[in-house]
Amino acid sequence: MSAVSSRLPAFPWDKLEPYKATAAAHPDGIVDLSVGTPVDPVPAIVQQALIAAADSPGYPTVWGTAALRDALVGWCERRLGAVSFTHSNVLPVVGSKELVAWLPTQLGLGAGDTVAYPRLAYPTYEVGARLCGATPVVYDDPTKLDPAGLKLLWLNSPSNPTGRVLPKGELTRIVAWAREHGVLVFSDECYLELGWETEPVSVLHPDVCGGTYEGVVSVHSLSKRSNLAGYRAAFIAGDAAVLGELLGIRKHGGMMTPAPVQAATVAALGDDTHVGEQRARYAARRSALREALLGHGFRIEHSEASLYLWATRDETCWDTVAYLAELGILVAPGDFYGAAGERFVRVALTATDERVEAAVKRLG
Repeated sequence: MSAVSSRLPAFPWDKLEPYKATAAAHPDGIVDLSVGTPVDPVPAIVQQALIAAADSPGYPTVWGTAALRDALVGWCERRLGAVSFTHSNVLPVVGSKELVAWLPTQLGLGAGDTVAYPRLAYPTYEVGARLCGATPVVYDDPTKLDPAGLKLLWLNSPSNPTGRVLPKGELTRIVAWAREHGVLVFSDECYLELGWETEPVSVLHPDVCGGTYEGVVSVHSLSKRSNLAGYRAAFIAGDAAVLGELLGIRKHGGMMTPAPVQAATVAALGDDTHVGEQRARYAARRSALREALLGHGFRIEHSEASLYLWATRDETCWDTVAYLAELGILVAPGDFYGAAGERFVRVALTATDERVEAAVKRLG
């Protein structure tokens, strides 16, 4: 156990605790814009589906019910533009973080293999590589990487933490390069429903993948679009051969989405109304926080999509974290996401309207 844990970086969020205590001491209470956990209610239609499926005494299947697979296929075709999708092109997972962390292991990667991810990125990409003993490598342009030994290439658009969106042309170029060199592409698209200044495109769109899914898989989550972080509802879609291999492994591991959550997922993917309502909430919060930060002297880069503002005062991120903590506002330091973020902070939009209003007043 110690040998495995010694491969991993220190858990970053523990470093934020002293600043959280400072922010919590503010007379009007803390405004927590750090982690990015949903705070709005689970849609009623989803709760009702969960309740209706509560009497589920038997084991669920790893592949999910036929109704769930139908919902996943239908959503990918309707929302992502995927064509000729079948049940073999989709697979539910127990939250996207679990998938990211254990994917390299389940793919059989290890010493001598390379896993690549963006220079500024969700820390679990690195964790997944280190868990299986593979070598993690960061990139600015993945097509400049040495493809020798490169077994898994992570894309992330819209990006966490920066909110950057990869244009369709860039995605097409990267997918073509990866196929040429036999590199498996996994595209983390968990924030795809939250484009503000541009419309994010999936790697499953025929303009990107050419209508064939060989070597390409996308990752999706209902945590942010439907406020289901507590449900651990997510799925992957794409290359049937890759998904079939993962399905066989996950059957042995008992990695099953609970039956009530499967039913809730069907309801969530079949209803676009609650997604539009939640987008409107986040859009209003984004506008208010963005204007307040700019008015306070911050500069914001990228942030054209996702649930975050990537902001800087042109100082070290920890100085900014400390400064905002004195105002009772907690944000995430940019170096949690790589050394390239050392002068930025990530400001989440996931706070109630009342708490966002409090932050705006303090910044004003």
